[in-house]
Amino acid sequence: MKQENKFAGNELKYLNNVLRSKSSYVLKLENLFSIKNKVKYSIAVNSGTAALHACLAALGVGYGDEVIIPAHTVIMPTFATLERNANPVYADIDKNTFNICPQNIEKKITKKTKVIIAVHMHGLPADMIKIMKIAKKYKLFVIEDAAQCLMGEIGKKMIGSFGDMACYSFETKKHLCGFEGGMITTNNSRFATKARQFAGLGYKNLTSKSGIKQKLPDFFRNPNYKRHGTLGLNYRMNELTAAVVLAQLEKVNFFIQRRINNAKSFLKIINKTDWLVPQFVPKGFKHVYWTITLKYLGDKKFNLTWKDFFKIYKKFMGESFYAGLSLVPEEKILKNFSEIKKYNPNYVKCSYCKTKSPCILSKKKYTCKNAYDIQPRLIQLKANHRNKEYVKTLSKKLSKLIVEINSNSKYK
Repeated sequence: MKQENKFAGNELKYLNNVLRSKSSYVLKLENLFSIKNKVKYSIAVNSGTAALHACLAALGVGYGDEVIIPAHTVIMPTFATLERNANPVYADIDKNTFNICPQNIEKKITKKTKVIIAVHMHGLPADMIKIMKIAKKYKLFVIEDAAQCLMGEIGKKMIGSFGDMACYSFETKKHLCGFEGGMITTNNSRFATKARQFAGLGYKNLTSKSGIKQKLPDFFRNPNYKRHGTLGLNYRMNELTAAVVLAQLEKVNFFIQRRINNAKSFLKIINKTDWLVPQFVPKGFKHVYWTITLKYLGDKKFNLTWKDFFKIYKKFMGESFYAGLSLVPEEKILKNFSEIKKYNPNYVKCSYCKTKSPCILSKKKYTCKNAYDIQPRLIQLKANHRNKEYVKTLSKKLSKLIVEINSNSKYK
C-alpha cells in the first residue's frame, strides 16, 4: 500500500522562500522549537552529533573528565566524549525500560565524573526525576540526548527541560526529517552562548539568542577587529535544512500522535503474548515511539532463536524489523586501544577494572549485566508508517503470526 508523502506541509513553500528572500528560517525554527519544547534557548546545528559535541564543550568537558553514558545506546555520545579528550564510563540499563539505570549511574561516579548523558532510548524518557537527584547530590551536569524522544514528557514536563542541556536530531528516520540537522536546547543563557559560539566558529558576537547576522555591523569591516573569541567549529544549520524542519515542526503533534497510534495497534496484539515483552512505560511517562521496542523470549519458550524468528517474521509480514544496537563497549573501534590513543592521549583502556566501577572495555562485562542480557534479544518494530490501512493490515498479519507460532507444535 502506498505511504502518504512525508513532506505534505509547507516544505516546498519555505524552500522557495529561502531562495527568494533574506529572512532567516534558522531563526524561525529556533523560536518555534523553544515554544514547542518549553525552553528558553534553542540553537540549530547541522546534526545531532554536533549538538552533543557542542553541549560537552559548553559544559567545559575536557582532559581527565569522565562522562557517564548508557552501555546500550548509539555510539555518538562516546565519540563526542572522546573528541573532547575525556573518558566515557558506561552505566547499565534498567531491565524493564531498557533506559540508563539511575542506581547504576551512582555506582559509576568518581571524583573525575563531570557529566551524565541521559539517552531517551526508542522514544521512552529516561527516569529524569531520579537522575537529576543524583546529579544534584554529586554536583554533576546532565545532558539529555532526546534524538529519539522529541516531545516526550514526564508528568507533563517536557523532555529536554530537565537537564542542563539537551540535544535533538533531524536525520531521515527521526520524528522530524530534515535529512540531516540537529538542535541544542537549554534554559541557561551562559550555556546557550557557549554552545552557539562553539558551533559557530567561535565568533564572539554570537549570543544565546542571536546567530551571525546577514548584514554585519560596520565594526566587522575594521581591519583591526578580532572576530573569534573562543575555539569553535562550523556546526551551523543551513537555511534550506531549517526551512524543511520548520515545516515539519509545524505538524509535530500530528507526527507524534501517528506514531503513538501505530504503536497502540501493534501493542494491543503483542501484549497478549508472554514471549514478546514491550519496553515498560512508567506511569506519567509519555512514550513517543521512535520504535516499538520489545524483548524477545521465544528462544526460551519455543526454542526458536532470534534469527529464526526474524526470518519467519520477514516472510510472513512482508517487512522486517531492526535488532538492538551493538553495545557501545563492544564496538571494534573501542577495542582498538592504540587507534583511539591517537585522538585522545588521555584515554585509559580500563580505568577501573580493579574497583566497583569498571569503565570502558572492562573484561568484566557483567558490570553492565542487564545490557549484555537484553541487547541480543531486542526487536525494534517500525512506528513511522504513514498509511492507516497498511498498519491495520500489518496488525492483522502479526496477530495471525503470533497465533500460528503459539499453536504450532514444532515451536514448542
